Amino acid sequence: MTRPVTDPPARPVVGGGLVLPLVTPVGPDGAVSEPCVRALIGAARSGVAALMPAISCGEGWRLSAEQWRAMVEFTVRHADGLPCLVGAQVATAAEAVERAAVAADLGADAVVVAPPMGGPASPEAVYGHFATVAAASELPVFVYNESAVSGNRIDRETLIRILRLDRVVGMKESSRSPETTLALVREAADTPVFQGWEDLMLDTPGAAGLVAPLAHLDAGLCGALLRDRSPARQAAVTAACHRYGLFGDDYVLRVKAELFRRGVIAHPGPV
Repeated sequence: MTRPVTDPPARPVVGGGLVLPLVTPVGPDGAVSEPCVRALIGAARSGVAALMPAISCGEGWRLSAEQWRAMVEFTVRHADGLPCLVGAQVATAAEAVERAAVAADLGADAVVVAPPMGGPASPEAVYGHFATVAAASELPVFVYNESAVSGNRIDRETLIRILRLDRVVGMKESSRSPETTLALVREAADTPVFQGWEDLMLDTPGAAGLVAPLAHLDAGLCGALLRDRSPARQAAVTAACHRYGLFGDDYVLRVKAELFRRGVIAHPGPV
C-alpha cells in the first residue's frame, strides 16, 4: 500500500557528475549475483557520483519482480554511501509507484521513472504518467527520457512540463537531440539534466553530468571529460565507445562481455 506524499519539492539527490547505470549480472539460472554486483560497484566507485540500477543498461524492463528486487537490494547494500537511483521501466504509473515503495523500504534514494512501456501514448497520457508517480511516490523522481524501449518519444514541451513537477529531482536525457537537451537545461531551473550519450557531452554545455555505460569500463576517462569538456577529451571518449561497441543495439551484451573478460562478472549473458 502506498502513502500519500505531502512533502515539499525535493532537492536533487545528485547534482552532477558521473552516474553508473549498472548492468544486471545474472548466473545461468537467472538469479542476480550479489558478489558480481559488489564487484561492479567496486570496480567503478572511485569515479562515480551515484548508482543507477535497473534502467535500460540493466535490462530493467526485462527483470522479473524477484530479479529487480534483488538488484536493488544488493546495490543499496554495497553502495557504501553512493546515492542509489532505482529504475522503474514498467507499463503503468501504479506499477512505478509500487516499485518506488519497495525501493524506499530497501533504502534507495530516488526512483528513475521511464515513459510507460508498450508503445505510443498521447502527450497528456505521458505527462499524466509522470505526474501520478511524482504525486504518489515515496521517493523523489528522476525522469528517464528514452524511446527505444518504451516506444514513447516525448515532445519537448511535455518534457519541460514534466521537469517542473514537484518532487522531480533530475533527468537522464537520452533523446539524442542536443537541441532538446539544451532547451531542457535552459528550462530546468535547479533541476539537473544529465546527458545520456557519451559522444554528445561537448554538444550540450550546461548538462549537469553524464549517465554512461562506458563508466563500467573506463570511469576515469568519463570523469576526465566532465572535468575538461574539450574536443580532445570528447574525441577520446567517443573513440572508446566505438572501440567497445557501445553505440549498437547490443551494447549491454558488449559491456557484459568486456566485464566478463576482465573477471568483474562471472557470466556474460543477458537477463
